[in-house]
Amino acid sequence: MGTAPRAGRPRVSSRETLAEAACELFLEQGYDATSILEITRRAGVSRSSFFNYFSSKSDVLWSGFDERLDAVLLALAALGTDATGDGVCAALDLLVQDFAPDPLALAFRNAQAMGLEEELLRDAGLRHARIAAGVAAAARSAGIGVIRADILGAAYAAAVMSSLRVWAEQGAGQASLEEQFRGALRSIHDLPWG
Repeated sequence: MGTAPRAGRPRVSSRETLAEAACELFLEQGYDATSILEITRRAGVSRSSFFNYFSSKSDVLWSGFDERLDAVLLALAALGTDATGDGVCAALDLLVQDFAPDPLALAFRNAQAMGLEEELLRDAGLRHARIAAGVAAAARSAGIGVIRADILGAAYAAAVMSSLRVWAEQGAGQASLEEQFRGALRSIHDLPWG
């Protein structure tokens, strides 16, 4: 007589349950006061399960964005010497396309209540730097000088990160992040690609 299969949460469900538990606790007691152990207890999973999905508390907020960012950086690198402003915009669209409200959007909207202002500023800065470096590398590959490439990288990165923050603060799901991003791109028209 065999044993019954062990019941458990499906992989995606555990990840979502952990993220939900973390966000609840961040709202209740603040980011710094929340431990990973408390998150796992609230989610009803083991501490090791947390690390199957996330590397840190911060990763709970950024993991979805970071997966998209990794794909964008590969797309930017693939442009090679054929990189154009339109090609870069198409690659960056992968970051904002169909971006549904998630823990990161909730964190931006409730940064003060969660005690996340400095954490978000620091972590957003890291993502900004990664985007800027990817765009600048694409520009240099296309023959654009280093300083102009760096300026373009910073501008495009600011368009992405500012759009994401404003979209979330205004109530993610109330408007289109894609449209917010397109508006941000229009604001840097004085920095043409070529």
